[in-house]
Amino acid sequence: MNFELTEERQMLQDSLRRFLRDKYDTATRNKILESDSGMSAGIWSELAELGIIGALFTETQGGFGGAGFDIAVVFEELGRAGVVEPFMDTAILAGGLIADLGNAAQLPHIEDLISGTLHLAFAHGEPNSRYDLTRVATTAKADGDTIILNGRKAVVVNAEAADMLVVSARESGEADATEGLSLFLVPKDAKGLTVQGYALLAGGRAAEVTLDDVKVSSDARLGAAGKAAKAIKARIATACVAQSAETLGAMETACSLTREYLMTRKQFGRPIGSFQALAHRMSDLLIEMEQARSAVINAAGHLDGDPRTRDRHIAAVKNLMGRAGRLVAEDAIQMHGGIAMTQEYELAHIAKRIVMADHRFGDTDHHLERFIALSAA
Repeated sequence: MNFELTEERQMLQDSLRRFLRDKYDTATRNKILESDSGMSAGIWSELAELGIIGALFTETQGGFGGAGFDIAVVFEELGRAGVVEPFMDTAILAGGLIADLGNAAQLPHIEDLISGTLHLAFAHGEPNSRYDLTRVATTAKADGDTIILNGRKAVVVNAEAADMLVVSARESGEADATEGLSLFLVPKDAKGLTVQGYALLAGGRAAEVTLDDVKVSSDARLGAAGKAAKAIKARIATACVAQSAETLGAMETACSLTREYLMTRKQFGRPIGSFQALAHRMSDLLIEMEQARSAVINAAGHLDGDPRTRDRHIAAVKNLMGRAGRLVAEDAIQMHGGIAMTQEYELAHIAKRIVMADHRFGDTDHHLERFIALSAA
């Protein structure tokens, strides 16, 4: 099997890497992190013009990519540069659900998203749901042609900047039932919608979202009533591939910075990278990198497979990336010494991104249990 990038994907990778190398350095990111919005509207628009958002959607959806390997290429470069703009939440999650389930009146939102003029957020997780994708207590009650939403959503990334939220709510069944889940498009200025934002440790912003008798038209529903669980699981699987690729890119940067430091810092008149103990530790990191890359390729290649096979490979890559990522982040910091903890140095942000990635969409323990369950006969 040939794992080399196609000519189109190679061009996409090269153009994105050049752009980020020229426009997205540590000082630029630190300014973005200190801003009230937690993102750069200018960078977002320029990347949209470059076609980066379009690469995350298929041709039938208005893009020019959308396959697992297209997504992996884009997010590996975003992770390599430590980009904090919300591509995951606007495009992969919320935008992807609109593309998957939207009707003729809703699909034009994808065109606005790809052009960079529309921001979205996926309001799904709740304070008591943890990693259970179907545990949703937020309710959706029909009143004629009106749907009334009540509930609370936790850690909704990009909620403050979003023009519209894709909100999950239960139309029937118990709080953890698979059936009965629906998705609704809720305007940011809807009456009864409260957004309390805060900065995230690894960059960007999220919010606690409260829905208090929020009223939307039944036309705001995405797809069939009570049948959204399958689409949600598929989009979270796609997001896991994207995040794993992003973590891989961040790990590459951490290893590159560490190797450069080891060959620059001198002790006893020679680079410390020539000392056997540090050379062996660096070799271990590079081995972990190759295993991580293989796992990401494997998961991206199975993204369009049947749900059970897809989810087994997703569980495997998330478990491996969590373990390998933590090792790379911790060893890179240790081999750098105190400099690695300063905000002005690139590794400080990259290491936080790597470690925090393990806690989104399920940590290593969660996915180990999931892999065992999915592998059982």
